[in-house]
Amino acid sequence: QVQLVESGGGLVQPGGSLRLSCAASGFTFSSYWMNWVRQAPGKGLEWVSAINSGGESTYYADSVKGRFTISRDNAKNTLYLQMNSLKPEDTAVYYCARGVAGTRLYDYWGQGTQVTVSS
Repeated sequence: QVQLVESGGGLVQPGGSLRLSCAASGFTFSSYWMNWVRQAPGKGLEWVSAINSGGESTYYADSVKGRFTISRDNAKNTLYLQMNSLKPEDTAVYYCARGVAGTRLYDYWGQGTQVTVSS
């Protein structure tokens, strides 16, 4: 069965960095677009970033552009999100999500990893 397992979250000071990972299994990882989505306390889901199946094309929300970098290692079935210059407003649960081909929908999600940016 499809499994997505995020890791790498934690508490970091403003201006700091974290690298999130998402280990995928149960499907052909290299065939799917992948996404990072987050949910801040008391708010709705916010799409953060996407990467195409081969890793050549990446996309970002304006709120994270220039600070976050999405990448993938198809040999390791792993998705990454490098987060730099973190701000308190980046505090959220971060989820990796598998994209549905030809849409902006997601069909599988991980359990999420908490990122807290605070001094």
